[in-house]
Amino acid sequence: MLFKRDIKYLFSLLPAIATLYGNTMGGMYAWFNFVLSLIVLAIAELLLGKDIRNEHSPTNAILPEAILYIHVLAHGCVLYTFFSGINSGLLSGAALLGAVLSTAVEAGSGAIIVAHDLIHKASPVKQFFGRLLLLSCGNFYFFIHHLRVHHRFVATEEDAATAKRGESLYVFVLRTVKGQISESFQSESQRLTKLNKSAWTLSNLLLRDTLTVLLIFLVLVFTLSLTAALCWFAACVFSNFLLEYINYIEHYGLTRDPKERVNHGHSWNCDTWISRYLLIDLSRHADHHHVASRPYYQLQSFPHSPRLPGGYASLILPALIPRWWFSLMHPRLDSLKK
Repeated sequence: MLFKRDIKYLFSLLPAIATLYGNTMGGMYAWFNFVLSLIVLAIAELLLGKDIRNEHSPTNAILPEAILYIHVLAHGCVLYTFFSGINSGLLSGAALLGAVLSTAVEAGSGAIIVAHDLIHKASPVKQFFGRLLLLSCGNFYFFIHHLRVHHRFVATEEDAATAKRGESLYVFVLRTVKGQISESFQSESQRLTKLNKSAWTLSNLLLRDTLTVLLIFLVLVFTLSLTAALCWFAACVFSNFLLEYINYIEHYGLTRDPKERVNHGHSWNCDTWISRYLLIDLSRHADHHHVASRPYYQLQSFPHSPRLPGGYASLILPALIPRWWFSLMHPRLDSLKK
């Protein structure tokens, strides 16, 4: 049973495969992953139902751990074909726009999700690959904020990554990015003060990662072209928008007393087949916050956790329309108080 479950996690590679195909074929195929992930899979999520089973996996299961590294390689190949297609002229015009969006969706639904799992590992090697994936997606704040701030203060006013009731996705994204950067800088400043070091040096991980992202942009400008660099930047913006969309739906409107320990009631859960296996069980988010070090393939589903009205793919459209989103979520929030 476990092997059959682990095989399903290979489904998470579908966006990377679709993007590789589109980036190497060009033309209308460059839109393949964008249409597949945000439209086809969203519809499929409504039809395929849920998988609520809780299998008890051994630590360091071979296939699930290997899948993480396959994703690292796959994302590298996606970026290579993306830049090669731009450089050769294969990706231009409408095809280039499709490639930017498809590559961004692969980054947001694949690379960043895997990075999230890797940065939670104790292994420095795994954390390195996690940070590498984040930087390749232009993200320089998530590593610090997620580990030091979000998990500690989730569902409180002190966490910029927790969406407030009545807050639209658009307002949340603007607030959370600014807030996460600010809170990450404060965290690094406090860490360096204890070491008698200035926050305005390369010892500051936030500054170092920010400069690394800028360096990547400049390297692309001088080794490829300004077009390639701007297309990478556009893909980064959209992939990080998807990251913050995920943050938005995972904790929307949930609150706790800062003195209360984080439990299974402080994150929205989802067991739809698509979300579970496309996002390597990120959707079992309540258990992840309860035990942050637990590998994704060991996360459990609990019936008393708050339940999303749909999956991560099928809720993108409602989240983009505030009134629709509020009509879905506010009755659920009210029911939690009873």
